[in-house]
Amino acid sequence: MLKNIVDILDDLGIDNYELYGKYAAKLGISTTVPGKKHGKIILMTAMTPTPAGEGKTTTAIGLAQALKKLGKNSGIAIREPSLGPCFGVKGGATGGGKSTVEPSDKINLIFTGDFPAISAAHSLLSAMINNHIYFGNERGIDRKKIAFPRTVDMDDRSLRSIIVGNGPKSNGVLANDSFVITAASEIMAIMALSKSYSDLKERLGNIIIGYTSKNKPVFARDIKANGAMAALLADALKPNMVQSVENVPAIIHTGPFGNIAHGTSSILGDYAAMNLFDYTVTEAGFGSDLGFEKFMDIVTREAGINVDAVVIVATIRAMKHHGGAKDIDIEDINALEEGSKNLFRHIDNVRNFGIEPVVAINVHPLDTHDEIKKVSELLVNRKVRFAVSTIYSDGGAGGISLATEVLNSIKDNKISYAYSMDDAIKTKIEKIATRVYGADGVDFSGQALLDIKQAEENGFTGFYVCMAKTQSSISDNPKLLNSPEHFRVTVNSVRVNGGSRFIIPILGDIMTMPGLPKHPAAENIDIDSSGNVTGLS
Repeated sequence: MLKNIVDILDDLGIDNYELYGKYAAKLGISTTVPGKKHGKIILMTAMTPTPAGEGKTTTAIGLAQALKKLGKNSGIAIREPSLGPCFGVKGGATGGGKSTVEPSDKINLIFTGDFPAISAAHSLLSAMINNHIYFGNERGIDRKKIAFPRTVDMDDRSLRSIIVGNGPKSNGVLANDSFVITAASEIMAIMALSKSYSDLKERLGNIIIGYTSKNKPVFARDIKANGAMAALLADALKPNMVQSVENVPAIIHTGPFGNIAHGTSSILGDYAAMNLFDYTVTEAGFGSDLGFEKFMDIVTREAGINVDAVVIVATIRAMKHHGGAKDIDIEDINALEEGSKNLFRHIDNVRNFGIEPVVAINVHPLDTHDEIKKVSELLVNRKVRFAVSTIYSDGGAGGISLATEVLNSIKDNKISYAYSMDDAIKTKIEKIATRVYGADGVDFSGQALLDIKQAEENGFTGFYVCMAKTQSSISDNPKLLNSPEHFRVTVNSVRVNGGSRFIIPILGDIMTMPGLPKHPAAENIDIDSSGNVTGLS
């Protein structure tokens, strides 16, 4: 049974909060002061995900519940769900089975209004850019070089490329424009990285809204937009507190995508968690080649925190998928063994960053005894810590072995970063591609080379590199499953986000505005006569 959130807050000694109903609250910024305490960070990542899903969020929640059962002061710090995936392919993002965060229906939908606030701040800046140009364009923005798109938190392929200002002159400036989903908005990344209100306002001011005809950047602060944007985001900057189904405190805040942005919850959420819990379980989007790499190379540097343990979530179904099985629901030891190469690539990735991981074998009801035995043997032979997890079906009780392995793996790790902040932009990209993806090298398009040259001339060499690529392969080609070798990565273009300090190489056909499938998850979502939401799974 869920507790009143006030009881959770009282147990943690928190007196600065705002209630959002009976089961959710926003924490005051005073709870997010860095360095008050130094709880351990346990980072959850996964092997390359498949359409079946690997259960990373479920495992993160269940691990925290298992730690609580072992008598530990544990908590959760994860991202907020985006409406796009909820209504599209993926469905909700609050865990599953007996390892969920609650109230899941509210968390999956509007929650405390963070996403709408981010969408509003983004839309305000979009409107002010066009308004500035309409009233004389004092800053000299080249209409063909407007760099800031529009946003909506919904999958809508028809908005990938649009024309604005059509019609009479009073409708504004005629220009090409586009939409990104809110989780891909630069403001979402800024919210996840900001450490105070002043930091937020400064980062918003550093958003590049466009370039002049001489390729000089024009910033949001130049049109005096960042103050009003920060005002819209004042409440959204505060982390949200809810609880798991087993009453483990859960901080849920911000939701940048891991294949487009850096894919982790907020730094303020991490600070609050480290102050409140001895053990915080957090997660990074998709596999070790995406969210994990970005957490290590970006978040730990920006937040000044370390990672004390890493869990890699693996499923037998995913290994069979990567091993070429025709039907992942049928026992296939050969495909399983072949597909385990993908898991071991991710194990090597984590080890290359200086951390010895623990593998969580997330058991599915159709997994056979022989399949579980084979994976266990493979991990034992490679001297990898692991545990069989039944967190979905058994909650925290199904993660006791995993929690024990994780506690035994914790140590003071020294991170080996993929690149140095002093490296040139091309060098940073090449190091990620070769050291993390295992590519033979990188091919840069003519446009990408021009973009990099312009970024360097404008003084952005010291920014982080945040790769945008497919989550379906360690490479930049979603068709290259398992553990691809002898491939090269192609960078088609490079974007610069001044507020988040990201250099964003665009690899392959990655989309910043997804589309709905033929039968979206929205078709199964409904509400009954009492107002209860159904179908959000």
